[in-house]
Amino acid sequence: MDPVTLTTERLLLRTVDRRDTDTVYAAAQDPDIQRWTTIPSPYRREHAVGFVEQAVPEGWATDSMFTFGLFPASGELAGMLGITMRSPGTGEIGFWATREHRRRGYIAEATRAAAHWSFTTLALDRLEWRAEVGNTASRAVAEHTGFTLEGTLRCALENNGVRRDCWIASLLPSDLDLPSTAPYLPARP
Repeated sequence: MDPVTLTTERLLLRTVDRRDTDTVYAAAQDPDIQRWTTIPSPYRREHAVGFVEQAVPEGWATDSMFTFGLFPASGELAGMLGITMRSPGTGEIGFWATREHRRRGYIAEATRAAAHWSFTTLALDRLEWRAEVGNTASRAVAEHTGFTLEGTLRCALENNGVRRDCWIASLLPSDLDLPSTAPYLPARP
């Protein structure tokens, strides 16, 4: 798939490219981003080059990872959001916000737009969110955008060589009043 651009009321969501390498590198120096995401730590410029100039375009080209930079009207990078394909019909969303753009609702706004796009364009029937236990900011975004917390997975997330427990939540097309591509028969309690 060729990269797409999404728009929301306040944001432009577009793929990042060479012009964004230095900006991504600078943003990823934030200790909170390095602590709570699975990016390398320390994060070197070559990591940004590999991500922006190789991983991002390869993800779009192979339909395996769909990465967006989040840009408000000011044109500054406010955050990153990606949907990684996990299995047919299932993707996993991940995101982070730059320090100066946190607590403005940008990540929730972008998450809603990307979720809608993933259900209507990628034909996903399940979008998962995972975060290390303790990442309450990420969990707040997931819950605010309609994800249903499903539990804690033990030893399910690797962050810089250490296995950690993580929360998992899901969003289904029906949560956004959209049709699923396949019938769904929920378990009876």
